[in-house]
Amino acid sequence: MNKPQMITVLGATGSIGLSTLDVVARHPDLYQVFALTGHSRLQELLALCVKHQPQVAVVADEAGARQLEAGLRAAGLATQVLIGEQGLCQVAADPRVDAVMAAIVGAAGLRPTLAAVEAGKKVLLANKEALVMSGALFMQAVRRSGAVLLPIDSEHNAIFQCLPGDFSRGLGNVGVRRILLTASGGPFRETPLADLEHVTPEQACAHPNWSMGRKISVDSASMMNKGLELIEACWLFDARPEQVEVVVHRQSVIHSMVDYVDGSVLAQLGNPDMRTPIAHALAWPARMDSGVAPLDLFAVGRLDFEAPDEQRFPCLRLARQAAQAGNGAPAMLNAANEVAVAAFLERRIRYPEIARMIEDVLEQEPVVALDALDAVFAADARARELAGQWLNRHGR
Repeated sequence: MNKPQMITVLGATGSIGLSTLDVVARHPDLYQVFALTGHSRLQELLALCVKHQPQVAVVADEAGARQLEAGLRAAGLATQVLIGEQGLCQVAADPRVDAVMAAIVGAAGLRPTLAAVEAGKKVLLANKEALVMSGALFMQAVRRSGAVLLPIDSEHNAIFQCLPGDFSRGLGNVGVRRILLTASGGPFRETPLADLEHVTPEQACAHPNWSMGRKISVDSASMMNKGLELIEACWLFDARPEQVEVVVHRQSVIHSMVDYVDGSVLAQLGNPDMRTPIAHALAWPARMDSGVAPLDLFAVGRLDFEAPDEQRFPCLRLARQAAQAGNGAPAMLNAANEVAVAAFLERRIRYPEIARMIEDVLEQEPVVALDALDAVFAADARARELAGQWLNRHGR
């Protein structure tokens, strides 16, 4: 009998982390949890430790570590507690670990995800921002280390499933004409443009098809999420921005498509449940049960498609422009968006001002080459500085 694979879950208390643990728990003969990490939801992290009994847990700071350690002692667990980014990188690269679910939201996930890559792990990439920020550097690290990189975003996982196994030879060399990246259109697809000025965080977080965290839900509403996914697709599949077309598909049943030069279009379909791509990546190249109900096409009834309206979704335009500019532009786009979304959720700016802040930041700073990880973080910091200045001038 083969030993179970040891899994580290970065961002265990988020929606992707919880879905990962649900899938893992269905296959205790195949997987065992090595480490769980959480930022501020310490009681939830403790409950997950009690249930999955990891060898290591990672929290943000010493106060959180003391609180978690007390809870672990009371539960009779010997789980070791580590702290901060160093602890995250340690559990991502630990030699006992076989696979790492990279599900920390935002720029905070870059270093630990890279640590897993550099250690040659099987990396399940749910943190799109890591690849958006560091692009070429990230993919160079994958090739250098021999890490196995498997996309978890439902769209990129769908593309991965629809591409031939040798797609790394180049899309043109394997007969691919374009990638069709589907988007639900979020909750404001038909909202009158004038009404967008009055959108609340609660409305923006009420996604019609998916259950996600607040930041990702706002990104989905603005379609910045799709813009970041466009940039990610370019790096994952060695595609040019013009080879990736966004298609609004309100039912979220087709998760993405690949258009071939012979006229064939391959699509991956399924219920909108993240356990499907998670199970696919965990078991790859095999298949296993994810707990997701079979797709009932008769209940779906119809599939609709339309082009995205960039007047309604200016963040999508900004992301495509950043993809075309390359170098530091995507990192700055991502950083400015993180500041803008946080300000919107705190009710300091209105919903349409998310795009206005990002555009202003990108227009202020020339695009710089990213030749090292320090340059990535410098671009990130500069964008956050400019976004903070914008917020001081225009925020409430």
